[in-house]
Amino acid sequence: MGKFLRVNLWSGKLREETMPDHILRKWIGGRGLGVYLALKEIDPKADPLGPRNKVFILTGPATGVAGVTESGRWCSVTKAPLTNTVHDSQSGGKFGPELKFAGYDGVFIEDMSEKPVYLWIHDGKAELKDASHLWGLDVHSTTDKIQEELASEVGEKEAGKIKVAAIGPAGERLVKFAAIMNDKNRAAGRGGHGAVLGSKKLKAIAVLGHKVPKVGKIDLFREVVKETVKKHKENPVTSEGLPQLGTAILVNIINQNGLFPTRNFQSGYFEEAEKISGETLAETYLDKKKSIEEACWGCAIACARYSRVGKSPFSGEGGGPEYETIWAFGAQTGNDNFESIIKANFLANELGLDTISTGNTIGALFELIEKGKFPKEKLRGLKAEWGTPEAVVELTWRIAFRSGVGDELAEGSYRLASKYGAPELSMSVRGQELPAYDPRGAQGHALAYATSNRGGCHLRAYMISPEVLGVPMLVDRFETKGKPALVKEFQDVFGVIDSMVLCKFSSFALWDEDYAKILSAVTGWDINKEEVHVIGERIYNAERAFNALSFGDGVEYDTLPPRFLKEPMPEGASKGQVVKLDEMLPEYYKLRGWINGRPTRAKLEELGLKWIADRLEEEGLLPG
Repeated sequence: MGKFLRVNLWSGKLREETMPDHILRKWIGGRGLGVYLALKEIDPKADPLGPRNKVFILTGPATGVAGVTESGRWCSVTKAPLTNTVHDSQSGGKFGPELKFAGYDGVFIEDMSEKPVYLWIHDGKAELKDASHLWGLDVHSTTDKIQEELASEVGEKEAGKIKVAAIGPAGERLVKFAAIMNDKNRAAGRGGHGAVLGSKKLKAIAVLGHKVPKVGKIDLFREVVKETVKKHKENPVTSEGLPQLGTAILVNIINQNGLFPTRNFQSGYFEEAEKISGETLAETYLDKKKSIEEACWGCAIACARYSRVGKSPFSGEGGGPEYETIWAFGAQTGNDNFESIIKANFLANELGLDTISTGNTIGALFELIEKGKFPKEKLRGLKAEWGTPEAVVELTWRIAFRSGVGDELAEGSYRLASKYGAPELSMSVRGQELPAYDPRGAQGHALAYATSNRGGCHLRAYMISPEVLGVPMLVDRFETKGKPALVKEFQDVFGVIDSMVLCKFSSFALWDEDYAKILSAVTGWDINKEEVHVIGERIYNAERAFNALSFGDGVEYDTLPPRFLKEPMPEGASKGQVVKLDEMLPEYYKLRGWINGRPTRAKLEELGLKWIADRLEEEGLLPG
């Protein structure tokens, strides 16, 4: 661990760098190392789509280590165009391990190219290649063509093993929530990382390698593998639920609990949820053999889905759809036509779009139209209202190409709703659209939404685990007492998971002590569970400091759309509930050692971040 490739797109120069062990010990890799690099190298006030922004493509110490389950991941860290925050976007598949096998723990991308290029990394060697012929192509075509042209260098058999991360037309057109897609159907989806690569004219990164990662403590490693495999087998979520139905198993569960966002979060209950459930997907559209092939590298859970629709007008096939996507193109838009949901998912993958923000923004448009706030003449005759499957598919395409009304939707729901005088109709935090859980149905999850450093996100602290699924224990989801401490714990531990880089689904079976053992075994360090929490807290505070430097982060930003604070849930199992944020935020800030949402010098110095405290003080942003 510790070998990186720096790529300057303006000069075309590539050079190798190493990272000191004491830095890695503090930040690990992935998300943690990414925020450290962002603070050191990115001006927080820089235009996310300008030349001063950078992108850090990173793995972690566990990535690609055989035996560490759910270790087939990588992440991108940048200043995001959707939110203007420091932002990490995580992805699965097989690209991450292949980058490690190719000889690098990460790639630092800076400046801009004058013409489209792609980066080719093969067994420790790297070069930039012309991508003019690839510009304008969708993700699938880009991947195929890169493999075809590199076959002359590595042979036909090896070419098929090349893994590609690429942007599609959405990234090229700087859609604010464009994704970086890898292995065709996997997405570093949130925040607009694809747009940042598009601004830099970096079409793709292709990797192939044969280097096998080594572990620091082989005896401890064998013990850890045995323990973690056993825990995965004993946990019903990781051994039964996710393998059988994938993430879509949540559709009926979340709907029955009354927090399945419907028609732009106007309700938490969708009357037609069964039609778009994981059970229906498995019975009707799922290709079980291809789903197994879609599984992430080295994963014991194998929750991936591959689906087919064989009849018009929504025929096609591809990876997914996942729970969030089913919701975004389904209940969020009032749409119960599963085939159109699947088709919109295929389009999003091919064109390079984040499905959560895409569907959420379409839902915001539908409510703007419903309330008479959006001029219908801009729709070019398109019937765009609740439950119109054709509109969901059509608008997905229009967003990617910024065609007509798609140009306005491509800016995200907050900018869209604000333009028409109704910012309250954007269901977002820090400009990033919320995912598939109405916060009125889970108070802890609501607090996690509001305090997420990267904007609306369910994976900074997945409080659905204890509040709905009962993992590791079931807590009262309508109760606010005790939630600040639980949210902080999840946020800190998840920061370490994202830095290792592991899948969050491992947390259904594992927790702090397990991750400490994995880290110790893989790196050779002596990490205990207490240090896991300290590292996670350091990462969370560093992210908050970057955001303060970017736009002045404070208590006014740790909030939710007024709908959740003022409008009681109208129906379902969460009927009558509102989010009681004011009962939780003060205690949360106290536990964090923050004042009005901002880190104090005492807290930063406790975490070894004096240099950040000094910088905040220079900018007049240090509280107290």
